[in-house]
Amino acid sequence: MKRGSIVLIVAQIANNDFHGFLPTRGSVMLDFVFVALFAVIPVMVWSIYLVKYRQVDQTHKCEWHKRIQLALAVILLVAVIAFEVDLRFITKDWRSLAEASPFYASQIVDYSLWIHLCFAVPTPLLWIFVIVRALKKFPKPAAPCEYSSRHIVWGRTAAGAMLMTAVTGWAFYWLAFVA
Repeated sequence: MKRGSIVLIVAQIANNDFHGFLPTRGSVMLDFVFVALFAVIPVMVWSIYLVKYRQVDQTHKCEWHKRIQLALAVILLVAVIAFEVDLRFITKDWRSLAEASPFYASQIVDYSLWIHLCFAVPTPLLWIFVIVRALKKFPKPAAPCEYSSRHIVWGRTAAGAMLMTAVTGWAFYWLAFVA
């Protein structure tokens, strides 16, 4: 995070202006996570493409896949922690930001949040499982091995869960803070 961003956030806290940087009713961190997922998903897909289709030596592409996935995991962990800190201690009441939505009173916003949480809660646990197992089972440097076929199944499951977390998160954000 750049110094200017920190100054902006501190200024918003001092002024009790918790609206984010997008022209919506979302907070800074809601906006950040919304935008960040537009970067995370393509990078995740590129990492999977790299290991599956790219024609370079197996060890090289597996190592790059490992590095990218670990970097994404760290970035997402930091983003989720910052997001939770924002919701619990800074914004505190996301509902007041969403009340202007035409979907708020009909509880569509709540239903979309519950659907999103069905993916958002298990996805980090699934990612942790996939990463820990991969770190234990793959050789160093990373290369195909007898565990590869299982990793593909669990990796696809984790990637699908991340994609659904993003899609349902975008839908919730739009229903609550844009509409």
